[in-house]
Amino acid sequence: MKTLVMVMAGGASEDLSVLTAVRAEPAIPFGGKFRIIDFLLSNCVNSGLYNVALLTQYMPRSLNEHVGVGKPWDLDRSQGGVRLLQPYLGPGQSGWQRGTADAVRHNMDFVSEQRVDNVLVLAGDHIYKMDYRQMMKFHQQMKADMTVAVRRVSPFETHRFGIVSVDSDMRVTGFKEKPRRSKETLASMGIYIFNTDTLREILADDSLNDFGRDILPAIFRSHKVAAYTFEGYWADVGTLQAYWESNMALLAETPALDLYDPDWVIHTRSEEQPPVQIGPEAWVGGNLLSNGCIIEGVVERSVLSPGVRVAAGAEVRDSVIMNDTVIEAGAKVQRVIIDKDVVVGEGVEACYGVDNVPNRLYPSRLNTGLTVIGKDAIIPAGVKIGHNVIINPGATADMFTSDFVPSGEVV
Repeated sequence: MKTLVMVMAGGASEDLSVLTAVRAEPAIPFGGKFRIIDFLLSNCVNSGLYNVALLTQYMPRSLNEHVGVGKPWDLDRSQGGVRLLQPYLGPGQSGWQRGTADAVRHNMDFVSEQRVDNVLVLAGDHIYKMDYRQMMKFHQQMKADMTVAVRRVSPFETHRFGIVSVDSDMRVTGFKEKPRRSKETLASMGIYIFNTDTLREILADDSLNDFGRDILPAIFRSHKVAAYTFEGYWADVGTLQAYWESNMALLAETPALDLYDPDWVIHTRSEEQPPVQIGPEAWVGGNLLSNGCIIEGVVERSVLSPGVRVAAGAEVRDSVIMNDTVIEAGAKVQRVIIDKDVVVGEGVEACYGVDNVPNRLYPSRLNTGLTVIGKDAIIPAGVKIGHNVIINPGATADMFTSDFVPSGEVV
């Protein structure tokens, strides 16, 4: 059975604040040296699937540069390989995509050219390791028109997911998108297998624009839809808190997500950087440190991407620091997410104080004490920054009107 993989990589996520102000969500760094998209592409090649299309729309440049022609994943092929499909203008289906299903509809001519039996549709914003061959085998055994991957979630989290109801044969009998309350706890993972003819038939109705919101609630009434239960690690990192927690979970003594499994390698485009350098007065413990990092100060329980520099006398704790950021002498950073190419000036204290005022613009998104600093920001020396603060990308020293940014503020 020939299969085409289509990855939904074009959405914007407001819940990730400044991290998606400069890039699509799948291009966000994760776990030090990786990007979110690396896990999807690695799952594909580790499952023997080498015909992959990335459907992009929102701020795709960073994602395009990272994926390139797909060489790190062995996807630089004359037959199949990875293709990046952008929105376009022209006759027929063209223009901006209105949802995940509409993104596939815009590219049905490409699907037809592939002459495949099945289309595997993947959400591009989750972290997990999964052998898709097992799901494809289940789909064939069930003789289903569509199969959706599901997993059990806490009853307190059902409002974040599409919730599936099934019968004793794992045939889908109901679906609710992000219900406020639900007795069912089987959540859709955003992973779907369609028979190609079924997909073409369903997408003929151009009022159905999103797989979760429109298609799943309708298709099980007219087609055989099966639910494949996945028991392995899976994380939706679509909020700042979930993103931070998933990175911190990698620091556990035995993390649920094993990045060192030789039988399931996570491939990426590696930075050409020298090994980590630890200075004679440095103190490090319980971290993930990527190539090119230079540590002269204290780093504890943190995830550092390639090229990060921590000067003598600086302290970094419980934080996620992205590529080429500089933490200057005497700065103290705790429970902070810092994007790429940021300069944290001498003596800066981030997450200063004990108050926990929610962010004034986004109180429901940033209220757990994290502070987030956007790409290319420059924090001037001596500034104290409270909790739940957002520093926007490209912020310059003259935007800080005092040496104190209270909790819940935005710069």
